[in-house]
Amino acid sequence: MKTMTGKVMSPNLEGGGGFQLGQESGGSWLLGSQYSSCQFEQSSLQAVHQQRRELLSNICNRYTRKRRLLRPDDLRHLVVDDTHGLLYCYVPKVACTNWKRVMMVLTGQGKYQDPLEIPANEAHVSSNLRTLSEYSIPEINHRLRSYLKFIFVREPFERLVSAYRNKFTRSYNTAFHKRYGTKIIRRHRQEPSDKALERGDDVRFEEFVYYLLDPRTQREEPFNEHWERVHSLCHPCIVHYDVVGKYETLAEDANYILQLVGADTSIKFPSSSKTTRTTDDMTAQFFQDISPFYQRRLFNLYKMDYLLFNYSIPSYLRIR
Repeated sequence: MKTMTGKVMSPNLEGGGGFQLGQESGGSWLLGSQYSSCQFEQSSLQAVHQQRRELLSNICNRYTRKRRLLRPDDLRHLVVDDTHGLLYCYVPKVACTNWKRVMMVLTGQGKYQDPLEIPANEAHVSSNLRTLSEYSIPEINHRLRSYLKFIFVREPFERLVSAYRNKFTRSYNTAFHKRYGTKIIRRHRQEPSDKALERGDDVRFEEFVYYLLDPRTQREEPFNEHWERVHSLCHPCIVHYDVVGKYETLAEDANYILQLVGADTSIKFPSSSKTTRTTDDMTAQFFQDISPFYQRRLFNLYKMDYLLFNYSIPSYLRIR
């Protein structure tokens, strides 16, 4: 939003124009929406989600010192369903393909009635779903205040290893090999071969860790969304999420959300049948060759995600 002098104005919620840290929604959707939570029995699942919201709020209050304004560009990961009054912040490597499929069905995108009918690549076509950043500031404010907002998170290092495996060990991800692999090898491998420098398709996990911790990396550009911290993608200390779903309880949390917004009972969240899923044991194996010094630094890099979403320090880390 520009003034007559051409300066960009930071939106300010109190003036009705934008979003101010910690004051975006004025309360929980679950307490004051058109879908009263009274229609659902008080359950252990509701108690779990209440505890997650409270912990998130407490950590935000404890660690968020500097208040900042939210910009429309910060909302590129918030997918909008105007039909059901739903905002979903997608986090890569946390079932986001299946959630995008579900959102396409919920928003009535074309011919699909079953999320699993939607090809994975089509779920990621940006024009198939609108994000909150595409709306005007008054429209953004209205949706932040009145829609159910949810996010799904995952154990941070398990998500990181999943991203590494998908982007650097799969032969078909040539774009990532060229874009990131060649740079990582050039900077963090001693005496790399010409083939490795050209193709970038054999990045070792240790080299990936060095890249993440290299001060030059974030000076040059933001992290790619596949390894960016959740708190930087979805701003959970600014946007007050009503439901914090977890990858570890994916099916029940997904069904809970679909029930809350009154989705058609024929719409089911796809169950995962993948046998290649990154597990805690697999993640531990990847960290075996990372020195305690770099383990500690990497943990500090992702520490806020551990705190905000109540994940314990992994037992396999040698940083105590």
